[in-house]
Amino acid sequence: MDFRLTDHEGNEVGPETLIGRPSMVFFGFTFCPDVCPTTLSDISDWLEAMGPAAEGLDVVLITVDPARDTVAAMADYVTYFHPAIRGWTGTTEQIARAAEGFRVTYERVPVEGGNYTMNHTATVFLFDAEGRFISTVDYHESREVALPKIRRAMGTAWEGG
Repeated sequence: MDFRLTDHEGNEVGPETLIGRPSMVFFGFTFCPDVCPTTLSDISDWLEAMGPAAEGLDVVLITVDPARDTVAAMADYVTYFHPAIRGWTGTTEQIARAAEGFRVTYERVPVEGGNYTMNHTATVFLFDAEGRFISTVDYHESREVALPKIRRAMGTAWEGG
């Protein structure tokens, strides 16, 4: 993967940002009516269930709606979820490059009143500390299924928590 984005604090980030610690990555957007807030609430629940081990995990929401999801919008949005969750945004081209690297699909869909929503891949990607893909957690998978997958991605980092 080769992309450059900006986190919700204005720092430049890229794939190398996720090396050195296990990570969980989800693509979504702040205007999402259901899938994104539900998934981020699930992630928050998983992180709470992990206790101190959660501190060893990088958790990132990458927007698929850079037109509305500015750094400030992402900074506000992530405050509604677990404090470990980071928001990443960028230009339309930067987001497309990141999504291509993760093999994520998304599209802008018009809705009534001239507004739009975004259809997108609703999968949480899990990587180990070396950046190797480990597994996914699908939308609405239970905690009992998600936590062992996260544990596997974290390896010994979980045991240290």
